[in-house]
Amino acid sequence: MQDSATPYHDWNERICAECYATNGSARVVNAKNKIVRIVNNYARISFNFGPTLLSWLAENAPRSYRMLLDGEARSRATFKGHSSAMAQVYNHLIMPLANRRDKLTQIRWGIADYKHRFGFAPEGMWLAETAADTDTLELLAQEGIKFTVLAPRQCKRVRAIAERESNDAAPPEEWIDTPNATVDPTHPYLVRFASGKSLAVFFYDGPISRAVAFEGLLNSGETFFSRLKQGFHESTQAQLVHIATDGESYGHHHRYGEMALAFALRLIEQNKDVQLANYGSFLAQFPPQWEAEIHDNSSWSCDHGVERWRSNCGCNGGKAGWNQLWRTPLREGLDQLRDTLIQLTEITGNELFKDVWAARDAYIEVILDRHPENTDRFFAQHQRHVLQERERVRALELMEMQRHAQLMYTSCGWFFDDISGIETVQIIAYAARVIQLAQELFGDAAAGIEQTFLDKLALAKSNVASAGDGAKIYKEQCLRMELGLEQVAAHYAISSVFSSFADETEIFSYVVRRDSYEAFTSGRGKLALGRASIQSAITGLRQDFSFAVLHFGDQNITCAVKQYNPNDKECVEEFERVTDEARDKVRDGNFPEVIRLLDRSYHLDYSLTSLFRDEQRRILRIILDSTLADIEGSLKTIYDDHASLLHFLSRAGLPKPPALAMAASFAINAGLRRALETEPINLALVQSLLNMAKADDIELDKPTLSYIADLRMKRAMIELTMSSGNLDILDRALSLARTLCELPFDLNLWQAQNIWYEIMRGSPHSLTAHDPGERPRWDRDFRELGCCLSIACESIMTDEPMPAFAG
Repeated sequence: MQDSATPYHDWNERICAECYATNGSARVVNAKNKIVRIVNNYARISFNFGPTLLSWLAENAPRSYRMLLDGEARSRATFKGHSSAMAQVYNHLIMPLANRRDKLTQIRWGIADYKHRFGFAPEGMWLAETAADTDTLELLAQEGIKFTVLAPRQCKRVRAIAERESNDAAPPEEWIDTPNATVDPTHPYLVRFASGKSLAVFFYDGPISRAVAFEGLLNSGETFFSRLKQGFHESTQAQLVHIATDGESYGHHHRYGEMALAFALRLIEQNKDVQLANYGSFLAQFPPQWEAEIHDNSSWSCDHGVERWRSNCGCNGGKAGWNQLWRTPLREGLDQLRDTLIQLTEITGNELFKDVWAARDAYIEVILDRHPENTDRFFAQHQRHVLQERERVRALELMEMQRHAQLMYTSCGWFFDDISGIETVQIIAYAARVIQLAQELFGDAAAGIEQTFLDKLALAKSNVASAGDGAKIYKEQCLRMELGLEQVAAHYAISSVFSSFADETEIFSYVVRRDSYEAFTSGRGKLALGRASIQSAITGLRQDFSFAVLHFGDQNITCAVKQYNPNDKECVEEFERVTDEARDKVRDGNFPEVIRLLDRSYHLDYSLTSLFRDEQRRILRIILDSTLADIEGSLKTIYDDHASLLHFLSRAGLPKPPALAMAASFAINAGLRRALETEPINLALVQSLLNMAKADDIELDKPTLSYIADLRMKRAMIELTMSSGNLDILDRALSLARTLCELPFDLNLWQAQNIWYEIMRGSPHSLTAHDPGERPRWDRDFRELGCCLSIACESIMTDEPMPAFAG
């Protein structure tokens, strides 16, 4: 949960709604702002998605994920088998600052993830922040990558190669320096390496790219297209005009940017002088006629090369008086941690694996699919001998330690202003996980690595006085994120008071198997006792626990957990004794004695704050429901009793008492939320509340109300797709849409519009449950529904199939 993304759950969800999803189904509208075309931008642009984001999309936004895959597949059909999707170095690590082994892992993991998503090897690979050095480019070539994209200022010098290659005796052309990004970006360049390998590099058009990001070029699709055409120069040879921008520009950073992109792409397709291409197709048709050398340790987002990720170079967000001196000790601390663990990894790893570093490279296959059969295949290929259960756990812990040792270098940890930012806290948390696993794996051999790391972090001073330094952030924020199986057991135990679990359930990346569970109540008090096995789905580490939870109502929850051995007779008998005694004391309502009994046996250590944050929020909502209902009722009564006075003050232009204004605002917005969530929506009540808000100048909670309305319309359209053409359900959807049209604020009905379009393109309209004679009524009402959703029903066009619907 990320509160700053409200009303969305987190920033991935919010940006997905604003950008990733909308680019899969971008709108082209007419002069009346009605939709006339829906297109998939991914079918026409080159793009890359980070593997971490792709895994989130696959799990949490499957519809958007399928649009992306569908766009990629259609790009291959359009561009003669060349995909518009590029791979990415795995976790957005700054490659020139990595050691050679980590560079290889980043490339190999990125290729493996690409194959997993798209089914074949990538031609191109995007480098994080386009950060590059010659060694990195050579490794790309050695791993089968054909091209990458760099910033024009990364080009050092160029020379023609065509004549020299056609005549072996001809002397090589002279190198031409390209200062101040003067390289011609309209054709590819060949970069040669000492190994004999080579790689094509496309240097993107810098001015147009900057105009998209910073100069409002996405305000108009027509202007965007015109500016792209201006990128060509007088020449008889084929040219490629191309830009490189953050994908989030199209809809997140620039609202409706995906629409400007869709419109510009359409104009390109309609223009006889130019045509769309992607990098792979252009390279196949027009191989490089020039070669280039690059500036080592350069990037697109730092004027000083790659110093943004290791020093106080001056590149930052512009906070006056702040510095980034913290970057150096943070980088040095992580490098020292990584290097210290290399020898320990090799000692332990080579006891378990034939080649621990080859196993690390192959571990991506487990990351992508943690099914037990897949993990078994990994061990069958890489284990030194047949590993027993505890050895397998150690082997997976070792691989996870190395995975987090990659994640802790994610580039955004250095990009922004301060070490206390959420991005930097996240990479320090990755380092904390590395240290946690190292201590479990290596024992005394890992003694001191945490303190050494903290000593470095203590030199990383925050610009925020309360944050202190990196060591304080590590102790106060990152260590609080640390979890062991006992904490998971406590989470399960407390949640069980409010939820019904199956005998086996998943809690994030843990599997819980319940062995026993009993609950006893007396008045408002409740006691739950049980036993459960907790296992990590990632490392396989497993432990049995017994637990006891006391709930006295509201937030008053206390929980105790301790390890349990079902093979230890004394342990089993003690649990049974405590259960019997506690049951009797609860029946007598003697909760003080219950507390003393549990404290003697367990030590009560956990409370509501011990829950994972999302579950904590869910349970608090349950607890607060009745309380909030009472508060809402009281505020509504205050407003109802004094509404006429508030009306008078509004008409007279007199100031309203803050307490009364607050009661009115709460009552109106709460009433609208309930009205929008009611089935069916009470149109008269909604209109009445809106009229009162307007008359009394009440500010509406537009983001929340819009979010609720969007979800309501989406659910209605989902129901319609599954109704076999039920006209009653169509009537309900139409009635809801008519009501939402009356709301005095913009709605983002993107998902409902997509579903309408899918139904429209269905053949027939799934009218299996009704007489064919009812088709005219269906068509009439369905068209009106589309009009309510801002679709120009008579002129809606497409040249693309939409992916099958799923919620």
